[in-house]
Amino acid sequence: MDRPKQLIGVIDDPGEARDALAETIARDGLAVFAADSLDDLPPDTVLVVAHARAVPSNDWARLSGHLPTLVVSDERLDADLLKAVDAGLIDYIVEPLRHGQLLRRMIRKAIELHQLAQERARDRERLAQLNEHLEELNESLETHLAMLRLDQQAGGQIQRKLLPPRPQTVGGVTCDYWLAPSLYLSGDFLDFQRYDDRFVLFNFADVSGHGASSAFVTVLLKYLSNRWQGEWDGTRPEALAPRWLAELNRELLDTGIGKHATLFVGVIDLERRYLHYSLGAQLPMPLMVANGDVRPLPGEGMPVGLFPGVEYPALGCPLPENFRLWLCSDGILECLPGDTLDMRLRELEQRVLASETLEDLRGSLALGDLPDDDEDVAEDGPGPEQLPDDLTIMILSGFGNDIS
Repeated sequence: MDRPKQLIGVIDDPGEARDALAETIARDGLAVFAADSLDDLPPDTVLVVAHARAVPSNDWARLSGHLPTLVVSDERLDADLLKAVDAGLIDYIVEPLRHGQLLRRMIRKAIELHQLAQERARDRERLAQLNEHLEELNESLETHLAMLRLDQQAGGQIQRKLLPPRPQTVGGVTCDYWLAPSLYLSGDFLDFQRYDDRFVLFNFADVSGHGASSAFVTVLLKYLSNRWQGEWDGTRPEALAPRWLAELNRELLDTGIGKHATLFVGVIDLERRYLHYSLGAQLPMPLMVANGDVRPLPGEGMPVGLFPGVEYPALGCPLPENFRLWLCSDGILECLPGDTLDMRLRELEQRVLASETLEDLRGSLALGDLPDDDEDVAEDGPGPEQLPDDLTIMILSGFGNDIS
């Protein structure tokens, strides 16, 4: 289908000269409409060729502001031509009938430039509208992010209320910890509670991922551990930890939230000075420091919340007179030197051996500008650039090695 011809308006005094000018323009297939003035031109006119003699001097500005305009004249020193140039019209041609091909080229070029100018104007308008829309979206996004940040901070404060007091000493065993979330909410969790005068129960969990979904699992863990502690009758302490892990494994699978956890559950028999425990894929392994030596607690178990019907081991070991039991989430491995996992685990053992207190170990880690107070860390929400993963350290010490 042929494209419609572009309409060129010719403004000149009626007569043979105007007819000749119109005929010269129309030779390249352009449509031409001859008129006496701007007001007589059709609305679909795309460009005006105006003879200098036919337009009053005070009409040039209105003409050029309405349509792209070429001025023609029969003489270079025509006074009317100079008036048009003075009005800002710089596209002109002298003796257009002699230079018809040049005139037609100038017409097409002027139309092209005008179309480009219109496209740029439309683009600027669309860009301005887009920028205005983006500013509105950014403002809305910032508002929602601020609300989300407040919600996460509030959730983090509630989550920290679920943690045990620190430091605290029960029956000669002291518990202290440092829990720093990568975001406002943490997937790490721990607990330390007196059951009665003989038993102390504690657990240490690292839920997969971090943030809100992982934090919800820690709330579930706190609720279930409290419930199970209330149901325990104080007998067969060696069976309590593996039973807890098996029941938690079943609970997580039943929820269908796709979360699993590594978990250590311990029961301290203060009377016998003995630790009953079970574990699910704990990494790094709990480290026992006593008599100038450090060793990982033996045992292994499957992660909690991945596979149905898992049975967890019933393990135990005597507690020396002076001991320090260190439990760390895997976020600590990000803060240690070493090219391999084994190198970092050995480095952790050496630093644990050299650390008498929680502050000693924390001070030896590459934590950058993180505050010493983990509550300040939780309030700031450092993010994955500064703290790639939640980082939690828990130390139990006793009986003659009280760190309080």
